[in-house]
Amino acid sequence: MTELSAPKRRPGTEAGKGVDMRALCSLSPRRFVAAGICAFGLIVSGAAKAETLGDALVAAYRNSNIIEQNRAVLRASDEDVAGAVATLRPVLRWVASAQLSDSTLNRNLTTSLGLQAEVILFDFGRSDLAVEIAKQSVLATRQALVGVEQDVLLSAVQAYFSVRSAIENVAINQNSVRVLAETLRATQDKFDVGEVTRTDVAQAEARLAGARASLAAAEGDLASAREAYRAATGGYPGLLASAPPAPALPRILAEAQSIAQRTHPDVRQAQFQARVADLQVDLAAAERMPDVRGTAALSRNSDGADTSRLGIELRQTIFAGGALSAAHRKAIAGRDAARSALLQAGVFVTQGVGDAWAAIEVARAQIVATEREIEAATIAYDGVSEEAKLGARTTLDVLDAEQALLDARARRITAEANLQIAFYQLLSSMGLLTAERLSLGVPIYDPEAYYNAVKNAPVTSVQGKSLDRVLKAIGKN
Repeated sequence: MTELSAPKRRPGTEAGKGVDMRALCSLSPRRFVAAGICAFGLIVSGAAKAETLGDALVAAYRNSNIIEQNRAVLRASDEDVAGAVATLRPVLRWVASAQLSDSTLNRNLTTSLGLQAEVILFDFGRSDLAVEIAKQSVLATRQALVGVEQDVLLSAVQAYFSVRSAIENVAINQNSVRVLAETLRATQDKFDVGEVTRTDVAQAEARLAGARASLAAAEGDLASAREAYRAATGGYPGLLASAPPAPALPRILAEAQSIAQRTHPDVRQAQFQARVADLQVDLAAAERMPDVRGTAALSRNSDGADTSRLGIELRQTIFAGGALSAAHRKAIAGRDAARSALLQAGVFVTQGVGDAWAAIEVARAQIVATEREIEAATIAYDGVSEEAKLGARTTLDVLDAEQALLDARARRITAEANLQIAFYQLLSSMGLLTAERLSLGVPIYDPEAYYNAVKNAPVTSVQGKSLDRVLKAIGKN
């Protein structure tokens, strides 16, 4: 039988240039948006006591209801092993009976109280197969728990960088509103002295209104990102630190896919489930065989007579209406399905690694491209602004150049967030995004603790106390 065992920081954003972060905090009408903008200001200035990505991951690991739910599911699966082990032990029960006999001559009431015991002596391996099936199911459920843990931690990563990018987008939109407000005032002044037309003023007003709408949308995105962060970690974000160095990753795609085939919880879960399906076929075949049981009984009737009995029973089902054959065929079909599921799990895992790898390459390329775009857009904006002062450019030209620079900055923010998320998506696709492998510095849940306490179906007080200690340790007593 199988014995179970536990298996460059990027440069500061252009949006922060020339922006008074304290002023931005005071201008926001919503306290949480103001707090977010202040957080961005402290991020780019390297403030201390900021929440790191590690803090977010620890909070998600500690506070996830989904992880707790699946830990309980695992403990329930552990109890299946205890239940299967218990079938190998004697069953003892008390029996009380009363019989009333009535005839033309007399009426007689007889009562009795007794003990009965029964134990399986030999069943052609059915009980052992049931225990092994339960153990393999526990191993599969453990892998399902690992998969849930990965999903929870990846959600925390996505929430963390979504908040950071949302804060930065709010900041650049605040800056855009400030710049466009200054542009509108300058255009109005020029209109007052007859240097520009009313059309130029209207264009500046329209662009400012659009910038304010974009700011409102960015603030809404930040509010949504904060809620997602709270759902992922159990609390709203405070001041967020800069992104940590990129995690160590394989050098080539093939290496990452090879690791995934060995370690991803979906593949390993499918492997254990396929093993369960094989054992189910063996169990269905064994159900056709006889079994030998030992029996014992001791009773006393109302007349004070004691009766004792010892016996051995050999029994076998001869005909069950085709139920045994149907169960065997069903087990064979289940085995075929489990094997196909195992192959498909490998396909999905390989695809997931490829997708994450491609996402990293795309994000890196986008960052390089947007940085060049920002450089060019900045030069273009400065040039157009100077030419406009000389009358060689219109107000609309200046507004268009400013908008192009704003869009480029926003794209870079998105690309940088996507790159960080893609790093951890790759880890998840390889089965490496767990609290233990990330060394989060948080107590790691031990799936063996509860299993070891119940695997032998404890009934004694010593074992019961041990189980109570385990339940207390994991906070479930």
